[in-house]
Amino acid sequence: VAKSPLDLLALRRRRRSSRCSDHLCSPPPTTTTTTMLLRKPRGLLATTTTTTTRTRRRCLSSLGRLSAEETMLRESVRRFAQDVIKPRVAEMDERASLAPEVLGGLFETGLMGMTVAEDFGGSGLSFFSCCLAVEEIARVDPSVAVIVDIQNTLVNTCLEKWGTDDQKNKWLPRLAEDTASSFCLSEPGSGSDAFGALKATATKIEGRRYRLNGEKAWISNAKEAGLFLVMANADPSLGYRGVTCFLVPRDTKGLTIGPPEKKLGIKASSTCPVSLEDVVVDDSAVLGGVGRGYKIAIESLNEGRVGIAAQMVGLAKGALDVALPYVDERVQFGRPISHFQGIQFQIAQAATEVHAAEALVYDVARHVDRCSSHQGKDDEAPPPPPVKEAAMAKLFASQVAERTASRCVEWLGGVGFTTAYPCEKFYRDAKIGAIYEGTSNIQLATIAKYLLNQQGTTSPK
Repeated sequence: VAKSPLDLLALRRRRRSSRCSDHLCSPPPTTTTTTMLLRKPRGLLATTTTTTTRTRRRCLSSLGRLSAEETMLRESVRRFAQDVIKPRVAEMDERASLAPEVLGGLFETGLMGMTVAEDFGGSGLSFFSCCLAVEEIARVDPSVAVIVDIQNTLVNTCLEKWGTDDQKNKWLPRLAEDTASSFCLSEPGSGSDAFGALKATATKIEGRRYRLNGEKAWISNAKEAGLFLVMANADPSLGYRGVTCFLVPRDTKGLTIGPPEKKLGIKASSTCPVSLEDVVVDDSAVLGGVGRGYKIAIESLNEGRVGIAAQMVGLAKGALDVALPYVDERVQFGRPISHFQGIQFQIAQAATEVHAAEALVYDVARHVDRCSSHQGKDDEAPPPPPVKEAAMAKLFASQVAERTASRCVEWLGGVGFTTAYPCEKFYRDAKIGAIYEGTSNIQLATIAKYLLNQQGTTSPK
């Protein structure tokens, strides 16, 4: 029985050490009882007790098969989403604002520090586990899911990979405990051409400091963020090679957060302009080194796209969760509409597409973890990062989410077009999947480029 949050780590290590290979699963028949604690030293919001009886050797290498730890995580997050988020979804959407209780709950349960190492107060969970959590939250409210996704797959990951010891010690405990964050790349004139059209500058001044100036746009989580990762060019003459990432606290003089945008969907997730006017920071605020901003952004966004794909899978599942019970209860022409073959075919098609999207996302998430597990090993070449596959996952999952949510609205008929059921919200929320963290056309271009390069074909720049 896991009696403290740290017992989860010990349980994971014991299970890993006893596993002979990726395809070995369980010892002879035994019954184990494990209490899931989703990492927080003070007052867990939720715990889960799961009893499993293992009666035979099972292969856990299947994409959709979860380990005991992953299953407990999913169940714990699912309960949090149902108990804390779901009762507030409609109000948050109407007010276009995140409820403080929800943000507090995300920190209290450790969901905002899943990818932060335990040494810094986080959960130390895998990237795959993070995607599972994002999916489960999106199943109830995609607006909340993107807050968790950005915190973990972009900001926490950037600091873990490229932060100095001082930067990690200063920020990672806070990001796991109580500080939301934002990734500031986009500008009014630089969307898909994020680096070629980037105008924000970082001018070196006396005293080993930098002066930042520029306008950032479409910045998610900006209303709640206490830390901003700002991309600015320290040497415009070098083009994208001069782009540098800076850690800028919210209370820094000259940093101004504009009013939230009025959006079609994911309304509870704040999206604001951020202005930088003579913002002065020390060189200790540089993340990863001067001129490394391009590399940091490209590699982080590649993983971030997988998180968004997981969000879209959760959204599609959430829409089906609402629509399937309805079609089984709604009676027309003397029988439930689920008895009509036309509806059955549409349900089957939607379910197949969602399952395919899930498999694609899970495969890429596992691939990311394999890449991470090879860091620091010199005895074998690490697997290449799944750039093409991440683009495929985001592209396909966003398409499936939009189609599935649209079908669900139609199955509900007139009430589907009203706010009486959340399908219309899922439909509105789905559209952003084709836009942020790389539009669908950018994903298509990335996929084609990698395929053509593999064939030795010269692809357009």
